Amino acid sequence: MDRIIIMGYMGSGKTTLGKALSKDLDMPFYDLDWYIESRMRKTIKQLFEERGEEGFRQIEYRMLHEVAEFEHVILSCGGGTPCFFDNIDYMNRQGETVFLKASPEVLYGHLKMGRTVRPLLLGKTPEEVKTFIGTQLKEREPFYTQAKHTLDVSLMDSYGKIQATVDQLKVLLNL
Repeated sequence: MDRIIIMGYMGSGKTTLGKALSKDLDMPFYDLDWYIESRMRKTIKQLFEERGEEGFRQIEYRMLHEVAEFEHVILSCGGGTPCFFDNIDYMNRQGETVFLKASPEVLYGHLKMGRTVRPLLLGKTPEEVKTFIGTQLKEREPFYTQAKHTLDVSLMDSYGKIQATVDQLKVLLNL
């Protein structure tokens, strides 16, 4: 398998699962957001503030096309990556795509516990965040569901469950 590309809404566990799968398969792991920050020498938050979402998405598009050319890698993409330009079609051509599916309630729980502040959630109350997640998930699911594989990640709340999810993913990908 040349490339495994993981997608899903923010808080679905793309980076967590990608890192664990990388270790398990001894394949390099790239998080697209981290890659962008490294190449641009700015945080995602700074890029959003300076260039707006449209400017950020153009950078993300270019960086996706760069990193998705790497061979024998696992790549996790930002939550919006598949939803812009022809990204989902490109990702499907480049490798085995996996949508990490979770309910809005599970995503909210993960985001609430997360250590990073997400630019799209800044300044929102808990209720506004819940509403935002539900609305945006409905908008993005038509893109996510075009992935070649779907994996329910509602139960990734401990190391043991993360490993069980990695095992499920390996079965899904015939590894």
